[in-house]
Amino acid sequence: MIKMFLCYMVVINIVAFVAYGVDKLNAKRGKWRIPETVLLLLAAIGGGLGAWCGIGCWHHKTLHKIFRYGVPLIILFQIAVCCYLLREYIQVYINQFLVLRVRIFRHFATMLFLRQ
Repeated sequence: MIKMFLCYMVVINIVAFVAYGVDKLNAKRGKWRIPETVLLLLAAIGGGLGAWCGIGCWHHKTLHKIFRYGVPLIILFQIAVCCYLLREYIQVYINQFLVLRVRIFRHFATMLFLRQ
């Protein structure tokens, strides 16, 4: 399940990044454009990071407030949702880190105690 979710996130972010690039290219050439609602929808359904990278890389939609402030808000929301959905896995890694930290502390404390 997690692998499918991660694959989805990678694919949708690549699609969003490419869509912003294609829209910028079409804007320069005076051709058909991708509607702003579609670009925002790509960000909202999981492609926030790809959209933000596309905005920065292609220098596209940088003057539009909805893109300048909306996409970062979408990214923050997506991070919060991902943390919530993955909280059990995150908790396991935090616990493993804490156990490892205690073991390292005990090891160094033992070494210092044996030196004296």
